[in-house]
Amino acid sequence: MASGLLPRGIVVLGFVSMLMDTSSEMIHGLLPVFLVSVLGASTLAVGIIEGIAEATAAITKVFSGAFSDWIGRRKLLVLAGYGLSALSKPLFPLATSVGAVVAARFIDRTGKGVRGAPRDALIADLTPPEKRGSAYGLRQSLDTVGAVAGPAIALALMAFTGGDFHLVFWIASVPAFLAVALIVVGVQEPEGLRRAVDRRFPIRRDELRRLATTYWLVVAFAAVLTLARFSEAFLLLRASNVGLAATWVPAILIVMNVVYAVAAYPFGRLSDNASRRTLLALGIGFLIAADIVLAAADSVWMVAVGAILWGLHMGATQGLLTAIVADTAPDDLRGTAFGVFNLITGVVLLAASVLAGELWSAVGPATTFLAGAAFSVLALGGLMALRIRRVDGG
Repeated sequence: MASGLLPRGIVVLGFVSMLMDTSSEMIHGLLPVFLVSVLGASTLAVGIIEGIAEATAAITKVFSGAFSDWIGRRKLLVLAGYGLSALSKPLFPLATSVGAVVAARFIDRTGKGVRGAPRDALIADLTPPEKRGSAYGLRQSLDTVGAVAGPAIALALMAFTGGDFHLVFWIASVPAFLAVALIVVGVQEPEGLRRAVDRRFPIRRDELRRLATTYWLVVAFAAVLTLARFSEAFLLLRASNVGLAATWVPAILIVMNVVYAVAAYPFGRLSDNASRRTLLALGIGFLIAADIVLAAADSVWMVAVGAILWGLHMGATQGLLTAIVADTAPDDLRGTAFGVFNLITGVVLLAASVLAGELWSAVGPATTFLAGAAFSVLALGGLMALRIRRVDGG
């Protein structure tokens, strides 16, 4: 590998993520409006569905991550997870009730959970410690390109077909199956990870004690930050709330994710050499500003500004948090570390999404976003007390 270049497998996994996210966001960019306007669901139901979906993924990640540590293999679980998500995509256009959508989301997010922690651990296995910020930033950036392409394609198809949700959902299946094919031919298992002959399953008290105090402090900080950042479905609902037609609602995700995609890799590279706490503080500042703008929004343009700030927050924090988790976990416990991290933040996201739905229904959107800003300030205070140290002399 030439100096300054990331391993080939990182780039391949980035394109896999891009294809799957294109598929997922073609559906998810329309799903809240589809649930409310076509299937008659309430905004509270949207919040519960989104929270359950993400919590399902988080819970599954714990076991898949630990299993990948136990068997000393990652690729098989990555392939199984992407495959399950691909198989769930045709269920969305077949759905005729809220329950059917819940089932499809459950299968889809189970697939995300199966692949998530092993994939993140695989990236760390493939990448030198001094380049992990760049590696996670690049994968996140490519993943988010898919999050831009998905709503853009959905938007074009909705406009061309006069709002045919079902056709968009059918077409979304194509990139999902292409992602699975790319894993098969383009991702190689690293040779360094092997199962210890006498190794017990990692989800045990004595194994979890091997995770450093710094790791657990990072998990606690991330949990508070996740409570501040509820599901992005509420950005879409805010756009609809201020008068944006359903056909154009996915444009808000496009705006947010363009910024996210552009910002993620530069912030990742910067984190390899700059203060990680400073970068995280900057990211939280973007989220506070986004919440304030969205709380006050009375036009589509204000919602767009809020989406831009939200995207800057995501770009500055998500890849960086993943790199910090990789740095603070032992090599042979990294899948478990990612799984536990995602379990805790996923459960918190469930609570945040339900709370946001309740506040929206009972008080209104402004209070929902102001509550997010308040939790963001709390996370910022916790960050100021957190000392983040790199491993391997970083």
